[in-house]
Amino acid sequence: MEKNESQARNYFDELMKDYRFKEGYHTCINCGTCTAVCPAAEFYKYDPRQIVATCQTKDDDKIEELLKSNTIWYCGECMSCVTRCPRKNGPGLVVMALRELSTRLGFFVESEKGRQLLPLTHALTGNVLKYGYCVYPDTFNWKDHKESGPVFKWHLEHIDKSMERLGANFKKDGPGVLRKIPQESLDELKAIFDVTGATARIKHVEECSARKAAEMGMDIQTYERNAFEYNSNTHFHDSND
Repeated sequence: MEKNESQARNYFDELMKDYRFKEGYHTCINCGTCTAVCPAAEFYKYDPRQIVATCQTKDDDKIEELLKSNTIWYCGECMSCVTRCPRKNGPGLVVMALRELSTRLGFFVESEKGRQLLPLTHALTGNVLKYGYCVYPDTFNWKDHKESGPVFKWHLEHIDKSMERLGANFKKDGPGVLRKIPQESLDELKAIFDVTGATARIKHVEECSARKAAEMGMDIQTYERNAFEYNSNTHFHDSND
């Protein structure tokens, strides 16, 4: 979307079209309970109360800044905010709506954390469409997730024996954990993606990312790897802006 088109858009009205925004926003009194209980706010420069307060201004410039920021991508969507809010609001739902709008407008590529949407989309939707699972052992590269530890590394290196010991039905027909998903079911999943707009969304994320990659002087493979690996170390309370 061209900038003049986005500037003409009323972001608050667009957000109000999202049921998650309406559910999470409607009676907020900015008490800050959500921030106090939020696990992300404990570590990140993240304040869900302030996010809702920004939306309450209905100021296009402020909301656009939010849509292009790292801030909306810090939320883990744990919904702790919903459990403690005295008015039963959900800032986490507000964040979901902001992420949706940021993605739709292509603003997500303007932030370091937002750019991670490309590798995340490829990893999760790729697994779902090919294997029927969000996370799948064959595509889990231990070198990319060293936080999983040496025990998980060992299990991946001995996956068949590990699955047998766990009683899984890994890659086999019939019922059981990590069973082989029939092609007919995978075809149905693809059809669901097509009908619901998920396939178009994947293409949109790829197209926006490709434009940003060109702007950054990278090929798309380098861009995606950079989005996955790069960390500016400016996101935590004890880090520099």
